[in-house]
Amino acid sequence: MTIEIIIVLALIILAILLFSSELFSFEITAVIVTGILMASGILTISQGLSGFSNQATITIGAMFVLSEGLRQTGVLRALGTVLTYVGKINFWIAVITLMVLTGIVSSFINNTATVAIFIPVIMGVAKKLKTSPSKLLIPLSFASIAGGVCTLIGTSTNILINSIASKHELQTFTMFDFLPLGIIFLVIVIIYLLAYGIKKTPSYVTKDQDLTTQFDMDNYISDVKLKDGYFNIGKKLKENKVRGNLDLDILRIFKRDTSESAQRSQSDLEEGDVLRIRGHSDEINKMEDKNNLTMEPPRKWKDEDLIKGRDTLMEVTLSPNSNWTGKKIDDLDFQERFDATVLALRHQGECIRDNMNDVKLAEGDSLLLSINKDHVPTIIRDPNFLVVSKKELPKYKTDKIIIAVSILAAVVLTAAFNIFPIVVSALLGSILMIITGCLNTEQAYEAINWKVIFLLAGILPLGLALEKSRAAALISDGLISLLGSAGPEVVLAGFFFLTMIMTNVISNQASAALFAPIVIHSASTLGVSPRPFLFAITYAASLSFITPVGYQTNTMIYNPGRYKFSDFVKIGTPLSLIIWIIAAILIPVFWHF
Repeated sequence: MTIEIIIVLALIILAILLFSSELFSFEITAVIVTGILMASGILTISQGLSGFSNQATITIGAMFVLSEGLRQTGVLRALGTVLTYVGKINFWIAVITLMVLTGIVSSFINNTATVAIFIPVIMGVAKKLKTSPSKLLIPLSFASIAGGVCTLIGTSTNILINSIASKHELQTFTMFDFLPLGIIFLVIVIIYLLAYGIKKTPSYVTKDQDLTTQFDMDNYISDVKLKDGYFNIGKKLKENKVRGNLDLDILRIFKRDTSESAQRSQSDLEEGDVLRIRGHSDEINKMEDKNNLTMEPPRKWKDEDLIKGRDTLMEVTLSPNSNWTGKKIDDLDFQERFDATVLALRHQGECIRDNMNDVKLAEGDSLLLSINKDHVPTIIRDPNFLVVSKKELPKYKTDKIIIAVSILAAVVLTAAFNIFPIVVSALLGSILMIITGCLNTEQAYEAINWKVIFLLAGILPLGLALEKSRAAALISDGLISLLGSAGPEVVLAGFFFLTMIMTNVISNQASAALFAPIVIHSASTLGVSPRPFLFAITYAASLSFITPVGYQTNTMIYNPGRYKFSDFVKIGTPLSLIIWIIAAILIPVFWHF
């Protein structure tokens, strides 16, 4: 074993450990690995940076822009309106319609865009049907994942493996090569969820629960009355002075003889004024001059108590490409940006109401906000957020719907009939979206998930290093020595299983990039076509159902659905095993060795 192989294998282990531990974000880990490969001399500088110019990286970036063009024109919102209408009829009709619509849409555009639009729609549908959103959000995510594997452009993994096949001068994939088995997987997902998965999903939100109840705010909101002699009487509210270094926020001021709240910074405090405060009672008891404060009797809080006057409540979740991932709440200054206060945080399935600033925000975290109604449009437009509870959405360019759909259709057809390579079709389509006014340049830039772009740019050179150092051959030969005697069908099933497990721990793009050179070498060693193996790892890398962190759409619904980590394991594991068995049987039938 050469020193190059040892370094590459060590880097793979390091990458997997860093991916799974989330010590660094995925894209940072990938760039670190690439940097070490260049520093060690295993890759030249041009090889190490080749991921940035790879066709897959450019195509995926262009697809983000195409998806945003459809979103900005209201195409996806129109589908959401259809779902809202159907949702008034019957739960099972609604859930079937949801999964079929989501599967079809996700076959052609980025599924995170689909899920982002549908989340607030589903929250409203669940309320109309008097059911828990948790019964609908897993079907939304799972159907979007299954729909994504139906076409070449349905998911970044398909585009990535197509690019790798092209680099190895292998037969590339056409637009609908994935469709026959992809449709079967989508049907299996729908049937499984209807027959078993939805019934096993707990109802975490009852029909009568509002946001205040869902975030269990009863012990974390209090009214405090000011007595004569309080040191701030006659002065305008200076929140930092009132709450000091305590974990408290002043939400509203109620003046004497009125139920309406006064402007917090424009009204002098008077005896009898009531401050509505977010924070535990223990913290309130530590307030300065507490002898001149009177705690009002505890009460059962409802949303209506917090949405009077100019204030309202809303739940938002951090988007997959949020710039705020890894930051703390105090770093973001919600009060200054949005005239909003964070009341509670749902992080990795846990509801946090104390010491929220100790937590580094992560993709998919849900925030309960008390916000000035005038600033709601601002937070809706902010690409760092996905709005969960509010259905008010920005104005769409509905006059551009036909143009946006036509551009997507042109991209699909020109690629399907080999008029242009997919990278050219996607790039031209994204440019047309901007030129025709479906979205502007700033929206296009913000639509690109730069974390995915840098992840691809960083992880693709690792696949190159696997081949160049012959580490791919070493791993491949080891697996073939264990399974090769049983035939290529068993080897394929083994690779599918390994990739499927790996993608639930690290990202789907990383799993595909790591296994692609290995399966290509394995096929060569076995003397069979690499095509069935490439289809196997492509499907396996995307069909991630076992954890909430294995696929972005699972992460997006994790906190809005109030799920526990174990819910995905319980529902996703049997489905993954069924998919694995079906894939092992049918892939060699559709694509012969």
